[in-house]
Amino acid sequence: MINRKTAPALRLAFIGYGEVGQLFGRQFAQQSGTAVSAYDLKMRDPAQAETLKSIAERDGVRLAGSAAAAAQDADIVFSAVTASSTRDVAEEALGYLGEYQVLFDLNSASPQTKAGCGEALARRGLGYVEGAVMAPVAEPGIRVSILAGGAQAMSVAERLNPRGMAIRVVSETIGRASATKLCRSIMIKGIEALIIDSARASAAWGVSDDVFASLGATFPGQDWAHLARLMDGRVARHGIRRAAEMREAAQMLAELGLSPSLSEAIADAHERRVLQPPAD
Repeated sequence: MINRKTAPALRLAFIGYGEVGQLFGRQFAQQSGTAVSAYDLKMRDPAQAETLKSIAERDGVRLAGSAAAAAQDADIVFSAVTASSTRDVAEEALGYLGEYQVLFDLNSASPQTKAGCGEALARRGLGYVEGAVMAPVAEPGIRVSILAGGAQAMSVAERLNPRGMAIRVVSETIGRASATKLCRSIMIKGIEALIIDSARASAAWGVSDDVFASLGATFPGQDWAHLARLMDGRVARHGIRRAAEMREAAQMLAELGLSPSLSEAIADAHERRVLQPPAD
């Protein structure tokens, strides 16, 4: 066990060591008085484990062999996995979180999923805060806008914002932050899907210049050709994760008695861009 008299001022753990875990982990590990550990399911694959170990060693992150080992003695445990694994991480955390720890769930899951996770941990007297990441993380890193909810959200914000995060507490009720995120995602990821299909069809017919010029006249100030390339690149890289997020949006809509069909179609479009890339 760690001697807390000599321990770093803040100990953080990341369950999920992908884009968010690696970026946030590196930026936190660079700060004085902060210790960072991480775990990812990819550690079960020897080939992928070696890559992760190399990244963690370079960035000063302690890579653990299990979620429990990563979370040991951490003050705040970030859940940064795909939306479909949100509940799995929370359920596993029931077995290792201590009363002084908080699970900070950054996943793009539905409000109902987040509320269920929070209720399960609360029944055991364990801390849970929902987080909703409101923009791509690549450029801002830990400075990205994050909405937070839950009884301990303010405490988490007060500990992390002085270290560079931009957490805004929106409610003590879990669900509001995630609803805000997913309602925004329906619009943003829907636009991405539309632009990709429009750009592909335009290119196939050789009418891209005219289409983008017409869009520019209708929506002045946008460089539609640039936007098409930018969004295509984003979806090509993150389409599977974004599809999972849109299926969470579809679940949210269905539970509200609204049609999930559009969000499901957006999810299909994002997956299709990854699985069926355009021919060179």
